[in-house]
Amino acid sequence: MSKHWWQEIVVYQIYPRSFKDSNGDGIGDIRGIIEKLDYLQNLGIGAIWLSPVYQSPNDDNGYDISDYEAIMEEFGTMEEMEEFLFEANKRNIKIVMDLVVNHTSDEHQWFIEAKKSQENPYRDYYVWADPKSDGSVPNDLKSTFSGPAWKFDEASGQYYLHLFSQKQPDLNWENQKVRQAIYDMMNFWIDKGIGGFRMDVIDLVGKKPLEGITGNGPKLHDYLQEMNQATFGKHDLLTVGETWGATPEIAKLYSNPDRHELSMVFQFEHVGLDQQDGKDKWDLRPIKISELKEVLTKWQTELGDEGWNSLFWNNHDLPRIISRWGNDQEYRIQSAKLFAILLHMMKGTPYIYQGEEIGMTNTAIKDIREAADIETINMYSERLANGFDKDEIIESINAKGRDNARRPIAWDMSENGGFTTGKPWIALNENFRDINVEAALKDPNSIFYTYKDLIQLRKDHPIIVWGSFKLLDTVDNVFSYYREYEGERWLVVANLSDETNEFSSEDSIDHIIIQNSEDEIISLENITLKPWQAFVVKTK
Repeated sequence: MSKHWWQEIVVYQIYPRSFKDSNGDGIGDIRGIIEKLDYLQNLGIGAIWLSPVYQSPNDDNGYDISDYEAIMEEFGTMEEMEEFLFEANKRNIKIVMDLVVNHTSDEHQWFIEAKKSQENPYRDYYVWADPKSDGSVPNDLKSTFSGPAWKFDEASGQYYLHLFSQKQPDLNWENQKVRQAIYDMMNFWIDKGIGGFRMDVIDLVGKKPLEGITGNGPKLHDYLQEMNQATFGKHDLLTVGETWGATPEIAKLYSNPDRHELSMVFQFEHVGLDQQDGKDKWDLRPIKISELKEVLTKWQTELGDEGWNSLFWNNHDLPRIISRWGNDQEYRIQSAKLFAILLHMMKGTPYIYQGEEIGMTNTAIKDIREAADIETINMYSERLANGFDKDEIIESINAKGRDNARRPIAWDMSENGGFTTGKPWIALNENFRDINVEAALKDPNSIFYTYKDLIQLRKDHPIIVWGSFKLLDTVDNVFSYYREYEGERWLVVANLSDETNEFSSEDSIDHIIIQNSEDEIISLENITLKPWQAFVVKTK
């Protein structure tokens, strides 16, 4: 496998709406991100994955795009976007754009045309189907955001497909003109100097909806190979696909370099471990660490040299990991550092979601009126109508709702945490006076510096990037593994629990690489690990 820059860096995801507001309208913007580039350079990241900043009516927070080659007015101008690219590149930070090409907004010019008539030249840019003989939906495909995936268009007497919101009609990838228009748009951004693309729900673009196929359709990989050839294949760019249903075998199809598709995929198998089997994400169950070890080990070992891993706990769609699987109260700092160490010592490209590096937590709501996210609000109504208990629904939202990740970052202890001088588009977590960037930077033992150290270690030690991975057999709540490379061996040990746990190894310690406590570790024989203790040692 030839080596690439994106295998050796750490990526930082920015959700622009909640990062930093520069003009007091309560909404984060591009100018705000430019202001904080020195902070990100200090952290040591090599790329920013930027959630969508394209023109959008904002039905799904920018994932409904009305013009791919314009910037959302709330976020700024194309000139500011170009300045952002210039300033980031100057600091050796590449910008990875969020590419949303499974669907557009219903306010995109293509869809406005497509709706005019069945004969319109843009009609076939989208997926249309006739009603059943009784006038009902073409089939029982469901939208991710609740309800059927088909919406009736009175004017033309047909249904259009929307696998997400009704304002997000699905593009018809079988139409070669659609694909070409997308490739032209991608090249527009590549020419501006971006560092790659994160591809939103890319596993859906090969869909055959009338046959009930949404993910992993028969022509999916043909399309990706064509896209590679027409756009980023000529450049050394980072491309990562969001692929909810991927197995290691499927991931190799996307990311084996010989196939000329993508650099890597996001797989979500570990993310679903805290939901009940066969149910959806709102049906909670406690995580079993034994299952987490099994899933992550599978992905560490089975890709081999035929694919590349992306490593993440958090993103804009997921709850804060320390609230979900850690302890965000008594052991907030230890558990945040543990999750950082555990993940960043693995093979693959790590992704940090904004605020993760200061240990931001979930934000509980008491009432649905405090929610902003369309997925959460729709689910609440649907479950209430189906007789679910209101308190139980709120409990699920507080555990898994997407607003948890979307609360603004607190930069300091001032009003609204220095995020905005105006009224924030969504309230900050009320713990922001304790959990903010200024406090983190002042404290040499803060979570921030653990992330900074981990990023530097990856730059300095090829073993983290290229080493092999081997799980150790330990008690359930202890996650321990070796990384080995060119005769060097590191041992990672983490206790994912509020209890002490025993760990023992016959290895002798050469020196400690990093740890989340002050404890002196002299021997690995019969250690009693403290709650949420984690360390990495080089062994002799």
